[in-house]
Amino acid sequence: MSGIEISGIEYFVIAGYLILTIIVGLVFKNFSANTDDYFKGGSKGTWWLVGTSAFMGSFTAWTFTGAAGMAYEAGYSVMFLFLGSSLGYFMNFLFLAPWLRQLRVTTLPEAISLRFGEATRNFYALYEVPVRILYSSMALYSLGIFCAAIFNYNINHVIILCGVVVLIYSATGGRWAVMATDFLQGLILVPLTIVIAWICLDKLGGINNLFESVKAAGLSEEYKMVNSVEMFAGAYTWGWISAIIVKQFLVYNSLNAAPRYFSVKDGREAKKAALLASVLLLAGSFIWFLPPITARLLFHDTVMAIDISKPSEASYAIASISLLPVGLVGMIVVAILTATMSSMDTGLNSNVAILIKDIYPKLSRMLRWQPKDEKQLLRIGRLYTWFLGVLIILLALYFAQQEGKGIFEIMLDVGALLAVPIAVPLLWGLFFRRTPSWAGLSSIGFAFAVSCLAFFKVQLSSLGFSETISQGFNWNYQQKLFSVFGAGTLGFFISMLFAPAKDSEHRQKVDKFFTLMKTPIDFEKEIGQGNDLRQLTAIGGFGAAITCFIALLLFIPNPLDGRLAILSLVVVIGSISLWMLKMGKQKNNN
Repeated sequence: MSGIEISGIEYFVIAGYLILTIIVGLVFKNFSANTDDYFKGGSKGTWWLVGTSAFMGSFTAWTFTGAAGMAYEAGYSVMFLFLGSSLGYFMNFLFLAPWLRQLRVTTLPEAISLRFGEATRNFYALYEVPVRILYSSMALYSLGIFCAAIFNYNINHVIILCGVVVLIYSATGGRWAVMATDFLQGLILVPLTIVIAWICLDKLGGINNLFESVKAAGLSEEYKMVNSVEMFAGAYTWGWISAIIVKQFLVYNSLNAAPRYFSVKDGREAKKAALLASVLLLAGSFIWFLPPITARLLFHDTVMAIDISKPSEASYAIASISLLPVGLVGMIVVAILTATMSSMDTGLNSNVAILIKDIYPKLSRMLRWQPKDEKQLLRIGRLYTWFLGVLIILLALYFAQQEGKGIFEIMLDVGALLAVPIAVPLLWGLFFRRTPSWAGLSSIGFAFAVSCLAFFKVQLSSLGFSETISQGFNWNYQQKLFSVFGAGTLGFFISMLFAPAKDSEHRQKVDKFFTLMKTPIDFEKEIGQGNDLRQLTAIGGFGAAITCFIALLLFIPNPLDGRLAILSLVVVIGSISLWMLKMGKQKNNN
């Protein structure tokens, strides 16, 4: 079959949320008076807002499709992906988050310029935009897989609808709308996925019965935390786990992670934001993969009947549809929608910031265009948002026509072969000062030489080499990652042999970078007056509206346990929202 029929109530829930996100964009349009507001919230974001946004931006619907598909097949091993992310944010909490916020810039290439110079900045500016577009398009594609399986709709229509909704609120409200929608999305997703995990455990008879059911189904070998090399083509082994930890550490603990904290008020708030994201991801790593495992144990035939290229990627959807009460099926679709929206909107906003702050000024000077004021740049930024958003949608539609690899493998390969090479010098550059200005480019060059070899799987046999040699380059994930990481590291440290003298212009610039990075921010002097109360009351108000909307689902005929599940969401989301409104009112009166 091509999908499972769901009631009109679920579609009403989904439509209501999509309309709400558009309204959020319109409301938060008033928060952006200039490009700094539009691209980084004027650096006035509170820790709870930025932390939740960072958490939501760390995963997409891929978590509930591709990664869920692998949990369906291999069990608990996939947890290491998110445990690695949680560890990365915890390291940010310990020391790195304040450093990154204290760089006092708007885009990643600006920060790179301070550390490595203009040539490296130009490379990253031109490289980051297409790579972020690729990531966003794959995220939108994975969302299409999930929704097509649920709706029984054409995947292309799903991609277009969801992409346009993200475009509307991202282009309208900028970074403020991105952070606000991310918070509201997290407010729904976290308690809802906990409810689903609880229902799955209850259906299986508890933790002990879960393990007994795995054993009875003959899945004990497949569901080991660490598998043998013979299974899953080398995935989920100690080597694979080590590669995942290294990759996640690199992503979260390099200069590449800096944009996550540009919107927060100061270093202290950045530490709190990182800790919040770490805790939420730690919780997610334990609860997000119970539904696909439950689907394997209870609904295997239903999952395998779904007509998509990799049916296991619909396992989270099948478990949700089969176990949730009427009304909450629409809410879990909303939660999955939000997971991808938060990644796509963040990518859009960051991309446009690079275009406006790093690429556009250079083009203007080269082509002798008339300088633009802040209002004109803001309009251009919104226009670029629409342009890039349409491009992302078109690329996602292209992916939807491809067959073969699941989205899980595609995402891992892109991370290892495209993201790792540019992240390596951004890691070592935070800890080693004695480098030439071209250290970053040297590292990238070494890494990409190996990356291209692995990515394109060079057919050496066509060049006269034996088939045995050719097959030797068909690497698994961990071989790809460690080879690329090792080559990039080698290129970076070789460049240190040619570092200029300590009193050279470049070394003095690097010293200024490290001094700036470790100098605490005086918010009142550098930024001015905050708007914490506006954040509390505006977002708390939207949270209260969501609570009322979910409360209406209590009037839908459901069994008692279904009504209790809905009520638990009302209580949790309502309590947080009312507390925000109360705190905003009290502080305002004081």
